[in-house]
Amino acid sequence: MTTGQHVHSHEVVIAIDAMGGDHGPHVTVPAAVKILNENPALNIILVGLQEAIESELKVLNVKPGPRLRVHHASEVVLMDESPQSAMKNKKDSSMRVAINMVKTGEAQACVSAGNTGALMATARFVLKTLPGIDRPAIASTLPSEKGSTFMLDLGANADCTPEHLYQFAIMGAMVVSCLTNKPDPTVGLLNIGSEDIKGNEVVKQAAELLRGSHLNFYGNVEGDDIFKGTTDVVVCDGFVGNVSLKTTEGLAHMMGKFLTQEFKRNWLTKLMALGAFPVLKAFKKRLDPRRYNGASFLGLRGIVVKSHGGADSVGFYHAIHVAMEEAQSGVLKRIQSQLEIEHLTTSEQT
Repeated sequence: MTTGQHVHSHEVVIAIDAMGGDHGPHVTVPAAVKILNENPALNIILVGLQEAIESELKVLNVKPGPRLRVHHASEVVLMDESPQSAMKNKKDSSMRVAINMVKTGEAQACVSAGNTGALMATARFVLKTLPGIDRPAIASTLPSEKGSTFMLDLGANADCTPEHLYQFAIMGAMVVSCLTNKPDPTVGLLNIGSEDIKGNEVVKQAAELLRGSHLNFYGNVEGDDIFKGTTDVVVCDGFVGNVSLKTTEGLAHMMGKFLTQEFKRNWLTKLMALGAFPVLKAFKKRLDPRRYNGASFLGLRGIVVKSHGGADSVGFYHAIHVAMEEAQSGVLKRIQSQLEIEHLTTSEQT
């Protein structure tokens, strides 16, 4: 670890909104300590109410140091607070202060489990969008038969133009390219059929733009392709993306419940459950939503990762991991250079 303010290029500083989410420091602090112990090149700033953070650190028998700093912020954005109220009335919230650190360069990324609307509005206000990007999108990894599928937008933009979808495709492809070392990841456009004539006008026009782009455009994909892993990236508007995501979560939850009920039916099924336990455990692990926690707000001039509000420390740990990987792999630079290749950086900024 270097002394002073100089940070090696491979070293990463992450600002964590320690107060965000349903559980605040009880979850964020243990997750931060765990990931810090595993990654010597990582530095973390815990932002929030100093006393609350320090008492959690005491429980874990950890002292702040050069790699783990506590930065006091006097206010907390509530989970049901309106984005306008959070931005106007809480200039010293843990969320706002953590995002500001990304703006000033004190940190390369920010992670929060706070409320999505407030986090997106604040991040967009403080960091602004990249040149060539009109609106940020929420992106995340979903499990698929081939490993995982990267999908966006998952809820930031209910209404999109063809240009927005085109921009999402560029961002998604560059993230996957950086994180998986695939030079030319495939991009699918979510539609109600694979044929070109299917879908609404927005999707048809987006397909035209993608065909003319420098991306590896596969064509239209359908809902089941997300989990087949047909393409590396799936692009859709935030309305469809959010419905898909919530449907998936609901289905996984229901399947888990049904399995449990069937195995508890009588003494014979209970006996069978014992034999099937290792298989069930492995199945549960592969579908564990905590492993896929951490959605990226793409299109901003900085890295912001949103954790599920109800995440436990395992889930929050994975969200920090997403931020660390994005910061180390130079995602922002890759997106910017691809936007230049696509000649989008000159487009009007809204």
